[in-house]
Formats: sequence, C-alpha cells, structure tokens
Amino acid sequence: MVSPLRERLTRATSSTYENPPDFLIEAHKRSLDIVQCNQYGPTGGLPRFTETLARIYSPLHNRTLDADSNISVHSGGTEALLSVITAFIEPGDEVVVFEPALIYMNYIHRYEPSQRMDFQIGRTERGSFTENEATRKPMLVRNEGLTVIFNGFQIVNTPHTLGKVFSAEELSIIGVEKDIIILADEVYEHLYYTPSMPLPRIAAINDNIARQTISIGSIGKAFNATGWRIGYAIGDKDLIRHVKNAHIILSYTTAGPAQVAAAVGLEEAERNGFWDRHRMAMKKKIHDLCAVFGAHFIMANASSIKIPANYIFPDNLSRKPKDWKLSWFLLRELGVATIPVDYLRFVISKPQAELELAHE
Repeated sequence: MVSPLRERLTRATSSTYENPPDFLIEAHKRSLDIVQCNQYGPTGGLPRFTETLARIYSPLHNRTLDADSNISVHSGGTEALLSVITAFIEPGDEVVVFEPALIYMNYIHRYEPSQRMDFQIGRTERGSFTENEATRKPMLVRNEGLTVIFNGFQIVNTPHTLGKVFSAEELSIIGVEKDIIILADEVYEHLYYTPSMPLPRIAAINDNIARQTISIGSIGKAFNATGWRIGYAIGDKDLIRHVKNAHIILSYTTAGPAQVAAAVGLEEAERNGFWDRHRMAMKKKIHDLCAVFGAHFIMANASSIKIPANYIFPDNLSRKPKDWKLSWFLLRELGVATIPVDYLRFVISKPQAELELAHE
C-alpha cells in the first residue's frame, strides 16, 4: 500500500498518470513479436528507429543526416545527456548553464573541479546577450555589470523549463565561438506554442554551429512514455562517435521493442495530427492551472516564505538549504509537493482532476 506521503511526493514529479497514445502502445505490443527486437541490438540504435529519426530531423536541422553516423540512441534523454557530458567534460573545463538547471547539476558535480557559470533567464532584466566587438565572442551582460565570455562547454535547453524559447538570433550568439561544444537539450520540442513559426534550433543556424552541436530528444517526453526510457542524440559524426563510446559503458544498448514502437509512433503522429492535439491539450492544462506562467514547469521564487523558527525537521534535512526544508514543510503541513531546485518546481503534466484540485 502506498502511503499518503509517498503519493504526494510522486505527484511532484513529471509523471503524467496518463498513458501514451493508443497507436504507440499497440505498436509496442506488435514489436514484442519481432525476434530481433528481443535480443541485443546495435549499440547505436536499431536501423528502423535511426532511419526514421534521420528522415524526420534532416529538414529540421537543415542538412541531410546519416542514420548511422549522425544519430545515437540512448536509454532515455537523461542517459543521452550523461553520455555527452561523460564524453566531453574534463576536470577544469568551463561549463555554462542557464538556471534553473535541475538535472545538469547532478551530472556536472561529478566532474569537479569543473567551473560552472550559471545565468538566470527567468526575468529579462537579469541579463541580455550581446557580442564582444573586438573578439566577436558571445557574452552575457548582467545588470550588475558582469560580463562573461563563453568558452568550453555550453548547455542550452530550449524550450527551457521556465517557458523561455531562445530565438534564432540568441542561438546564433551562443554558437558564434568555434572552440566550444554545445549541448542542445530539446526534449520539450513539442511543448512549443507558436505553431505558425518553426521552433528555432541551434543546430539549424549554420553548418559551423551544427558541427559543434549535439541535440538531445526524448520519446518519453514527447509521448508521455517516460517509463520506456528512449532518447537520442543528433550531431556531427566526429562528436557522435564519442557519445556512442560513452553510451556503451553506461548502458550498452537500449530496449529494442520500444525503439521499433517509437519509430512507428513518430510516423503515425505525423500522419494523424497528434502533435497539434497534444500541444493544445497541454496548453489547456497550463491555462487552467495558472495562465500567468505559461510553462510546462512552474518555478516559484519562494524567498519571501518564512518557516516557523521552532519548526522541527528530520535529521537528514537539518543541514539542507532552505528550498529543501520549505519543500518538506509544504508537503507535511499543506499536502503540496514540490521539488527543490533553488526555486520550488510545480508540474502541470497531471490529470485534469488533479489540476482543478490544485487550482482550488
């Protein structure tokens, strides 16, 4: 039996409690009857899946992708991210991320003393992109006058969990420095609410930027199938070969039936208009919960919330920062579950009844 506390904790995650579309589930059932799917497959991904990805993403990246050399299949977008970071980050390297960045911090901390520079993008007055006139290197100028030149390894997730979508102009500035590797986390590519304009992708800006960029996608995020653990990395062959080497060490290969089902699902979603319906359904959830924020995740600044001075926390929380303690306080006292990431994170990918309850 699941305790009430555990149930509340589970509701704080991005699990949807809603099945993937029927056509994807049926495709998975059929793939179980394919003998080859139930054995070890190519570590870089089954051709049925990689060829589908190459066909779909070639026009999105403005170049012809090779299914074998430009694509690597992973056991979830998370493992794809870790494979890239494992392949390229070394101690002392400079890593630029945009806060809040929950997942990347766990990985980059493994490579201390790597330098991490965090830039907040939640409010436009905190910083803006510009270009150093002398070196033509990209910079981010913050309101306190700090100027930082990008070098090393740059992580860009767009659409960002705050709802920020980087424009093509901003992505061009990020990618102008030729001596960096760019990790483009695009797992929320289908949660983009301006269908009249294509989602700006940094790998599609020009050939030079494409050669230094690795883009990450996720079948789990796209189809509400996070338990399937199917993700992929797309990039230049000289980058992807290193990512594949890291993948072999981390997980070796990825579930075959789910790969074949994902290929069928991507094709069927194109054919039957699934992406538009899914996008509108998610937009309604956002509107119903809080029309102000307009994002897949709501990141709440809780700095003004005060916890009673005499409140008793468990021993394992006594030395945790305030966001951890506040998350525990809200869970125990109000039954509201959040995830501490400096801010408090709330997720809208829940059944409609739960969102209506949260709204009340």
